[in-house]
Amino acid sequence: MKINDKKLLLHACCGPCSTTALERLSEDYCVTVFYYNPNIAPHGEYNLRRDEAKRFSEQAYGGKVLFVEGRYEPDVFLKAVKGFEKEPEGGFRCEICFRLRLEETARYAKDHGFSLFCTTLTVSPYKNALLINKTGEDLAVQYNGLTYLPSDFKKRNGFRRSIELSQSYNIYRQNYCGCIFSLSPSSICKGNA
Repeated sequence: MKINDKKLLLHACCGPCSTTALERLSEDYCVTVFYYNPNIAPHGEYNLRRDEAKRFSEQAYGGKVLFVEGRYEPDVFLKAVKGFEKEPEGGFRCEICFRLRLEETARYAKDHGFSLFCTTLTVSPYKNALLINKTGEDLAVQYNGLTYLPSDFKKRNGFRRSIELSQSYNIYRQNYCGCIFSLSPSSICKGNA
């Protein structure tokens, strides 16, 4: 699907994942990056990822790609995943997290006149694109009038391309998904969080 005159709201989790998604989408859509990630902790990490995503979109695309920051609501995330803190990476906690972020993206899209929404989450080889796309498609039905643009940005060497673009633009590449539960105790002790 290529729709030149349609506005697409692209949920972005970080700068590195934004790279491939924007490269593939910006020619065919009027893209606005939406940074909504209440799962990211600590707050300094959230700020760093936000700043890198914004810097990349501005440096690579100038005024062609807009950037909007949603609210930072770590309490909303913690409440949503309560009881699932010990789930392994890729487990039900992640499913809740995907839905939380995509639902806010759909809500924002609906409220601000976007017809399409999508996410950068599928760049990561650690994220389940089928689950993410199903969640997005379900939300598009719930938010009548929206279309979710399914993707698997890791395909066609998308993840490798994100590494190349991150190196070219000197983008910070994090070593955990973002939530405090995905950090290893050694990362916390070493100050990597």
